[in-house]
Amino acid sequence: MKNFNKKIAPAAVIALLLLCFTKLEAQKMEFGLRFMPTFSSFEVFTPGNGRQIGDYTNGYGFGATLGYNFTDHIGIQVEVIYSAIGQKYTEVDVERKINLKYVNVPLLLSLNTGKSKVVNFNLVGGPQIGISVGSGIFTSNDGVDNSDAVLAVKNGDLGVAYGAGLDFGVNSARTFRIGLGFRGVQGLFDISDNNATLSTDGYYLLDRSKVKTYAAYAGLSLLF
Repeated sequence: MKNFNKKIAPAAVIALLLLCFTKLEAQKMEFGLRFMPTFSSFEVFTPGNGRQIGDYTNGYGFGATLGYNFTDHIGIQVEVIYSAIGQKYTEVDVERKINLKYVNVPLLLSLNTGKSKVVNFNLVGGPQIGISVGSGIFTSNDGVDNSDAVLAVKNGDLGVAYGAGLDFGVNSARTFRIGLGFRGVQGLFDISDNNATLSTDGYYLLDRSKVKTYAAYAGLSLLF
């Protein structure tokens, strides 16, 4: 019995250490889902007014995030976000709206006051790659649209993403969290594609246009 206890005690200690280590390691990862109401702005070109910025237009985004926390205060996260953004403007009494759709993939460094705390404040920043998945022009009033405008968008975009937020641990282990925050993105490159075919009176609606977006977000995440 004495020898048996001598064998069991070290094994129990090792098992306990492994359990604690596994728990700590498991909580380094984080997976979440987000919804992001979004306001966007970019320049459009019209023959009468030249380059102009239309009204900030409400759009939306939703997606998933996967993060790794090196410590309770520093981590990285990658996100995949579908975004539908737009821009409204008026030309010769005709109000139009440009709709752009992207799949955005930001890679962000996150700085936290305490990821495992009940309340955590975070700052994030890093590059974002955007992939165009659709675009269109819509007339939103009864005006007659005889425009020869051509909407041509490049397949990709690159920008800088930044933001801040709060997340709250809602269970006793503080692993299930609710997040609220702000996210901004400044496009770095011209999204217009001037290789499309134009008619005699045609013109490119986007010309040296860079996208700028501001979004709020709400989401759920799990540390594991």
